[in-house]
Amino acid sequence: MEHIQHLLPWSSPGTERRLSLWRFGSGPRKAYIQAALHADELPGMRVAVELKRRLAELEQQGRLTGVIELVPVANPIGLGQMFQATHQGRFEFASGENFNRDFPALAELVAGVVAGRLGEDGQANVQLIRQAMRQSLDELPPARSELEGLRRLLLRHACDADVVLDLHCDFESIMLLYALPQHWPNLRSLAARLRAGAVLLAEDSGGNSFDEACAVPWLRLAERFADAAIPLACLATTIELRGMADTDRAQASNSADDILGFLAEQGLIAGQWPPAPLRCCEATPFAGAQYAYAPHPGVVSFLQPLGARVQVGDPLFEVLDPLSDRHSLVLAETDGILYARERLRFAQPGLWLAKVAGHAPIRQGRLLSD
Repeated sequence: MEHIQHLLPWSSPGTERRLSLWRFGSGPRKAYIQAALHADELPGMRVAVELKRRLAELEQQGRLTGVIELVPVANPIGLGQMFQATHQGRFEFASGENFNRDFPALAELVAGVVAGRLGEDGQANVQLIRQAMRQSLDELPPARSELEGLRRLLLRHACDADVVLDLHCDFESIMLLYALPQHWPNLRSLAARLRAGAVLLAEDSGGNSFDEACAVPWLRLAERFADAAIPLACLATTIELRGMADTDRAQASNSADDILGFLAEQGLIAGQWPPAPLRCCEATPFAGAQYAYAPHPGVVSFLQPLGARVQVGDPLFEVLDPLSDRHSLVLAETDGILYARERLRFAQPGLWLAKVAGHAPIRQGRLLSD
């Protein structure tokens, strides 16, 4: 086990922040796992505690057949952002930017470097592209902010991984995954192990979030250099580990076991592991997700439990204005699974209150909310 610490740039005089990474095992394949990029989303951090302990044991037993890098606290900036005893870990105070947006676009960085050097040997191309990714990130001008430096460090460690797992959660949520449509066949067993209730697929959900910053460059390079053999060499996904309050020990331990079982499938851990369950949820397009908003301010009462199957016209929640007595029902606009709800119970303009995963696309353009 190797503990690596990176000093973030641009800390205030007299203070400093460090990004801590643990590296386990050795071998030709690599997995990268990070938690709490949105620093107030703590279930991933709790799962990382279990993973770190288990990976140390597996390494001592000689069962790691590849490299596994783990970042239990992917956002030391946001971890310290407290305002009146409330954790504010989604947006950086200094810039207002979402911590999980605007990562460097690797395809644009490396296209010129690898042009004319790619051939019919897919594995040789993968090694060349990964080397170009690392080199291009290393040669960028100095980071202009602590946040920019953090984004580069995280991507620098993940860009040469075969598997990337970004551990998040929603406000109140069932277990679910976000991924590229092309990766769904290889991620189905992970979703089954985690007993996910929904999987949302999109090639570009907008904003260049971390998982897409790792996975999409391979798709774009394959499109740009169509005559070369370029596999989709980074299997990346965001795992939403239920809701923000779901930090129970048993849940975390089970999720860690599920992730380790998947890594064993990927050739990173030796030994006997339980097979993935045969039953799995159906993946749906992220463009088919309804984001339900309130038509006016008021107190919110949800009318459907998380995980409920709803049909068009079913009531999702009601909003009641305590002064005017205005009352509104907000209905499902698609058939699907109610997979997430807002944790607050007062409707505010522009903030979603419920999400339904549907089969038919109903949105376009930028799919992610900030």
